[in-house]
Formats: sequence, C-alpha cells, structure tokens
Amino acid sequence: MLDPQQRQTYLAAMGIAEWVPRNAPALTPADALPPSPAAALDWAALAAAVATCERCELHRGRTQTVFGVGHRAPQWLVVGEAPGREEDHLGEPFVGRAGQLLNAMLAALGLSRDEVFIANILKCRPPSNRDPQVAEITACAGWLARQIELLAPQIILCVGRIAAQSLLGTPSSLAKLRGQPHAYGPNHIPVVVTYHPAYLLRSPLEKRQAWQDLLLARRVLAGEQ
Repeated sequence: MLDPQQRQTYLAAMGIAEWVPRNAPALTPADALPPSPAAALDWAALAAAVATCERCELHRGRTQTVFGVGHRAPQWLVVGEAPGREEDHLGEPFVGRAGQLLNAMLAALGLSRDEVFIANILKCRPPSNRDPQVAEITACAGWLARQIELLAPQIILCVGRIAAQSLLGTPSSLAKLRGQPHAYGPNHIPVVVTYHPAYLLRSPLEKRQAWQDLLLARRVLAGEQ
C-alpha cells in the first residue's frame, strides 16, 4: 500500500496530475509457433542472427535492427510493438518522447531503465511506422521467444494493443486485455497489458488508467494478485 508521499512521487514521475481500437486478425502465441532458427542460440549468436535477419521484407528498408536493451537477468521485461524512425536510427527501442515517458513509468515503479529489459515484437521498422503485418510478426516471433527464454523475467509488461495481441495470440481489444493478469509460455510468466507510451502522449487523460495497470503489475509480481 502506497503512502500519500510515495503516491505523489510516483504520479509526478509519470507526469500525471493529482487525481482530479481496432479489431485485429487472430495470431498464434509466440510460444506456440514452430521452432525457429533462434531456438538454441546464446545471447551473442542471437544478436548476430537478428542483425542479419532477412526473414521478412522489412529488412530491405531498415537502417539497422533493434535487438533490445537492458538487464540480462531482469525481473521486468517490457515488450512494445516495433521500432520507429528514431529507434531505427539509434538501434535502441523506446527513445524520443515515448521513451522518456516509458522511463517515467518505470520510475513510478521504482525502476530505472537499465534494471529492466526492453524489446519489441518486431526488430525492424515498418515503413512509415505503419502497424506490423501478421506475416512480419510471425517471421520475427522466434527472436523474441528466445530472448524471453534467456531472460526468464518474472513479469512481462506489454505496452500497446499489437504487442499484447501478438505475445498472447489473441484478437481481443486492449480494453479487454487490461485489468487482469495473463500468462506466457510453459512457465506461465505473468503478463500485464497497458497503453503504449506514444498513445499516452496523445491521450494524457489515460495516464490515470496506465497507473492502475502499473499497480496491478506490482501486485502480480509480489504475488498479491
């Protein structure tokens, strides 16, 4: 239970003032797909394979792949959708304004960016930042699945509809996926779904709901939910 001072600190970190979607085709969960070339790779080999991946057409327009960054033995794994222009340029997920807000969301949980691992469903930027296509998600799924195996996180925070639908293999809306824990893979890693930081920048009133999602994730991790 947060005391009033902690509450104010966390809300300030997220930029939240004092408390005054689309349908998608069904996807196969990433952990239920056939074995991929990533299945037995260690970190170095996995990073090298991702860097040279040509499993879908997105490789033709990328500057570089965006493998993911952070702690290699984290409690928290954050999964987003796909790299944008800045991510493609820098090779790191969640930079720019959306990345700054994600950092604030992590700070609201008492976490720094380098204490978690941050990755995306796709490792290459879709042209014009369009939504990922099912074929692209399927082609890329093995890379993330292997990352999750190696990371063995205690909880996964999915940010955004596409990340959640892709990881969980469901066409359910974000509204239906939020507010309850889900499970990923044979080890039943808890998954909590929230809004993408880019969406929160466009719809700041939803930060209040995102804060509730973060609190849910804290409770799930603590075994209280």
